[in-house]
Amino acid sequence: MQQIGYDILAYVAEHPDAQDTAEGIVEWWLMGRAAKPNIILVEDALAELTALGLMLARRSKDARALYKANPLKLKEISEMLRRREGADATED
Repeated sequence: MQQIGYDILAYVAEHPDAQDTAEGIVEWWLMGRAAKPNIILVEDALAELTALGLMLARRSKDARALYKANPLKLKEISEMLRRREGADATED
């Protein structure tokens, strides 16, 4: 999984009720990054996270996809982030 996917998971781990479009995720969830991510890369990451069942997607009234964490996977998301942080710490 790309860094953008982990950044999205980190956001939903801290804000489990958050939901937004891909554009909103770029604008709000990922705004702390050094460079604004490319929307295509974010959409790819969201597709992967949705395929893994970590994120859920539903269509809004205007037919845009809204993404949110799968509440049944929040524990798994937290564990993935902890493992990643541990791996990053051992690389230093």
